[in-house]
Amino acid sequence: MAKALYRKYRSKSLDEIVGQSHVTDILRRALAKGNIAHAYLLTGPRGVGKTSIARILAHEINGLPYSEESTHLDIIEIDAASNNGVDDVRDLRDKVQIAPVSAAKKVYIIDEVHMLSKPAFNALLKTLEEPPEHIVFILATTNIEKLPDTIISRTQRFGFRSISRSDIVKHLKEIAAKEKITIDDESLQAIALRGDGSFRDSISLLDQLSSLADEKTGITLDLVEATLGLASHTTVDQILSAVVAKDTSAIMTYLADSTASGIQATVLVDQLISEVSQRMIETPQLVELLDGLLIASDSSKPHLKLLTVLLTQAGAKPKQHTSTAALATHAPTIRIPATQKVVAQKPVPKTPQSPATQQPSTTASLIAATTQVTPVIDSSQPRTVGVLDWEKLIEYTRMNHVALHSVLSKCSYELQNETLVLYTVRRFNKTKLDDAKYRLLLAQCLIETGAGDLLIETIPTAPPPKDSTAAAVAAIMGGGEEVTVDG
Repeated sequence: MAKALYRKYRSKSLDEIVGQSHVTDILRRALAKGNIAHAYLLTGPRGVGKTSIARILAHEINGLPYSEESTHLDIIEIDAASNNGVDDVRDLRDKVQIAPVSAAKKVYIIDEVHMLSKPAFNALLKTLEEPPEHIVFILATTNIEKLPDTIISRTQRFGFRSISRSDIVKHLKEIAAKEKITIDDESLQAIALRGDGSFRDSISLLDQLSSLADEKTGITLDLVEATLGLASHTTVDQILSAVVAKDTSAIMTYLADSTASGIQATVLVDQLISEVSQRMIETPQLVELLDGLLIASDSSKPHLKLLTVLLTQAGAKPKQHTSTAALATHAPTIRIPATQKVVAQKPVPKTPQSPATQQPSTTASLIAATTQVTPVIDSSQPRTVGVLDWEKLIEYTRMNHVALHSVLSKCSYELQNETLVLYTVRRFNKTKLDDAKYRLLLAQCLIETGAGDLLIETIPTAPPPKDSTAAAVAAIMGGGEEVTVDG
């Protein structure tokens, strides 16, 4: 079985480590002077060399040669993810009292140490503070914030950095040359971008793509983009050009297309950040966009955040909404500006729509495709209200939006001034209609069937009985639905 490239090209000495000279230089000097700490803590992102340096350090401390296949009785690796209980640590605490078999020091490498339970940390604390003279601990973690301060303070801590893209590209090019993999610089840059500062991830991607590449053409940019779910360079260029031109309609179209193509928002954000960084000198107006993109990459709703960042940069002004606290105490409602003028109490004639009048529909479909946020009320704009034809609305949704029709057809309704009150009977139906995707779609259907710009409220019960006696009985029985019996 062929060995994975990231294992085949794992560093075997401190000199081979790339991108972490601030760590390797200190360790190299300490080893030369014989200054060996009793506990080291290696922290940083995944795939940047923590485990490799831990293994190299363990062998260097004992003056042992290191290779990928080498094993030694006095170098013990423990995966804290699967050995995280207090009993595991108590067992380790007993074993550290045993002297090394043949080496000068017995070294324990505890990977993903943040996975230890609180009782396990407490059991480890005393041993970590005052271990036997023959013991060295090397702890590694990607989540330093999950470690107790009492553990951190008892170690020598080394913070690892994400690998720069230029270092990754250089390293990948060397591996490709040794493995006789044909690949161009653009493809290497794309792989490094997707690797997100991780050597291991980047080398694994190169390994994957090499098995998919054509023997004649090798790894091409088209193959990289298709396989790794990247937006094409043309798409990235079109989005930035639309921002500079303040073409909000084009921005929404390009984002909708990228979403439909299955491109993750976080990936697109990373690509935009990379491209903007390279264009800042020639296009300084994109500096403010870069600041927004950096925020979007950390957002819990990256699609929506990316949309608002791009539209704001292009000059679109956000509308004022009610506060989150107010929304929490009301049934979700939403309104969208009507796409055409509706005269109250008169049917709306069907007229061809211009591209400008179709834009809100594009916005609604894009937001519905990229977010599941709770809808908000916008009462700052005037509403145009037409005539609600319930049967027409139900038939329209049946013909055009089957999923919405399946829920809406089970509801009863009341029109209270400018608010459409929907009695959903079941809470499941209310949950569906309160979802942003369904709510925006329903609001648009109301506009398109002549009802106009109505507020929408959902109630998870049947409508109250109109008959006073039936209403009293329903109150006593805890609710009910009024029915009519013919004959």
